[in-house]
Amino acid sequence: MRHLLVLGLAVVLSGCVSIVKDVVTAPVKIVSKTADVLTTSQSESDEKRGRDMRKREEILGKLSRQRDKAKERCEDGSEAACRKVELQDQIDAEQDRPN
Repeated sequence: MRHLLVLGLAVVLSGCVSIVKDVVTAPVKIVSKTADVLTTSQSESDEKRGRDMRKREEILGKLSRQRDKAKERCEDGSEAACRKVELQDQIDAEQDRPN
């Protein structure tokens, strides 16, 4: 009779161990997931920096093309274009802007 009772308790308790393990490890899993969501991986950081660099180069290229066209028009005698040649200031500001 005792053996039957011990065997019955062992079966019931084995299920409880699994539940207790899940309850104990749940906070650790939650903290781990939260930390993963809130932190930025190195590859994500590199991708963002690459996007920012490409955008900056795109802006610089556009300003340079506008400046070159304005120089040509200025040489042809357009006063408005001569004023627009001052795009160099914007280009310098964009180049000096921190990444």
